Amino acid sequence: MGLEIRKCFKASEGCVLIGGDYSQIELRVLAHMSDDKQMTEAFKNDTDIHTLTASQVFNVAYEAVTPQMRSRAKAVNFGIVYGIGSFSLAKDINVSRGEAASYIESYFAIYPGVKRFLDELVEKAKETGYVTTLYGRRRIIQELKSSNKIKQSFGIRAAMNTPIQGTAADIIKLAMIKVANRLKTEGMKTKLILQVHDELILEAPQNEAFMASLLLKQEMETVLQADGKPFNVDLSAHVSMGQNWADAK
Repeated sequence: MGLEIRKCFKASEGCVLIGGDYSQIELRVLAHMSDDKQMTEAFKNDTDIHTLTASQVFNVAYEAVTPQMRSRAKAVNFGIVYGIGSFSLAKDINVSRGEAASYIESYFAIYPGVKRFLDELVEKAKETGYVTTLYGRRRIIQELKSSNKIKQSFGIRAAMNTPIQGTAADIIKLAMIKVANRLKTEGMKTKLILQVHDELILEAPQNEAFMASLLLKQEMETVLQADGKPFNVDLSAHVSMGQNWADAK
């Protein structure tokens, strides 16, 4: 359904839409902020993080990972960012709660730096009452002080997730500014028209499409190199174009 909706957004006559979206930005943020050695090395070596996680969680060779194994490992990788528990993970990937719990336990054994980082986030939030993104945006988490266990659990998940997802949101906003400024500096008619999550959409005249796509990829991938907060891992952006948003995804 999402793809069908995207088809409704069409470029103006004589123009194309160009989409640029960050690859696994939240996991890259997690690798940087946690400074986990194995996760950082995986991104530096351009290793598929989901296949790597699957090979270690399921104790099989990297080359022997099946699509189902990779899919489950992907759910674990992204679920950890959201502070997922065994109950929710079991429901997401259709396994028993015990099996889901073992996946999470194996994950933290593989990436101990991530476990340490998330635990520290929660403990610091309990002490201060808030968490911050890498760029200093603050979120108050009053739920951590609640006597209600459900609210407490929400507070713990928010304490884990906000610095990661919030930093990813900061990065895309910085990229928006850099792309818009660069288009203006270059005197181009291409416009930045939309931002959705980790994706930027340009509308470019046909004769500017190639240059605009290169510009978009370059600015998205190098956005952090000039702000004094370089990452331990590179940012990666996938860029495509088409007559509608679905084709430019």
